[in-house]
Amino acid sequence: MDPIMIGMVAALGVIPSVAVAAVLMVWLAMRGTDSHHRATVLRAAADVIRAVRGRK
Repeated sequence: MDPIMIGMVAALGVIPSVAVAAVLMVWLAMRGTDSHHRATVLRAAADVIRAVRGRK
């Protein structure tokens, strides 16, 4: 198989997997929180996503 095709298939598999994992992480974290803690949970989830992507 062509190396470019392998890279394209890998990228198309990784991007949706990371997006689904991020949404699932936030959904699970939000399920058990009170309304006044939700902003903190969302901020922490955003920090984790930024850390995974390599940004500060």
